[in-house]
Amino acid sequence: MNFTFLIVFLFPIVTGLMYFVMAAEVSRTNKFRSMMFGDIGFKKIEAAFIMFGIYFITRPLQNILGHYPMPLIVNCLRQFFLMAVIAPSILIAIFHWVPTPSGAPHSSTFASYTVGTLMGIIFILLNTLAVTDSKILSIWGSITLYDPVWFKPANTPIQLILIHLICQFVSPVGFLLLAAAYVKHRRHNYQLANIYNLIPTKWRYLEASLIIFAVSFIISGLITLFGDYYTYIWIIYFAGAFVSAFWGMKSIKLPPRNSPKDLK
Repeated sequence: MNFTFLIVFLFPIVTGLMYFVMAAEVSRTNKFRSMMFGDIGFKKIEAAFIMFGIYFITRPLQNILGHYPMPLIVNCLRQFFLMAVIAPSILIAIFHWVPTPSGAPHSSTFASYTVGTLMGIIFILLNTLAVTDSKILSIWGSITLYDPVWFKPANTPIQLILIHLICQFVSPVGFLLLAAAYVKHRRHNYQLANIYNLIPTKWRYLEASLIIFAVSFIISGLITLFGDYYTYIWIIYFAGAFVSAFWGMKSIKLPPRNSPKDLK
């Protein structure tokens, strides 16, 4: 098994499975924990984890379905799914952790999905300009791995690259950072911390999970901006997503307080 196959196949599949496990753990969690996070928000978090699992586990399709335009099409569909559906869903799930029965206002839901969809559309339009060919990454047995070729060096407008990256900074990066900021706000203003003393720690783990994922995107984008567009850069955000999932799992599994037997 060569290094390219490891990145293109194994890493995203393992990461996707990790998010499916997280979704299953959320589903298994007892009712009291869902009350601590808000029932609506907890269900939305479960759905978001499932969508993240789909996003990562479908990454190999970008490379095995053939040469151009298939890598471009798969990349556009996956990134639109991330920017217009998954990232806004995470933000809205976090916004639903409010002490009101109705949860987050409908205006925040509409604004989040509208902005995410707009960023996703711009990303696709730029992608169709940036990707005009594909390259062979590797040949492993009877399998040929292809990848899109972004912004050929001979005609690379820096403005297009910046817009390309800014769209991703708004969604998913901006949405994840905003969600992390809201979790931090809730953690610092949690009034029952003396009773449910592990809730602030649970939320600290979740905050770390969101920040790690966002920062891995930022690092990958900066390397791309000052370096070149190539597949191996994205191992950074695969690794970031996996570490993020680990901290998310710690958040889910941690009980509300040190002696949770009386909560069951």
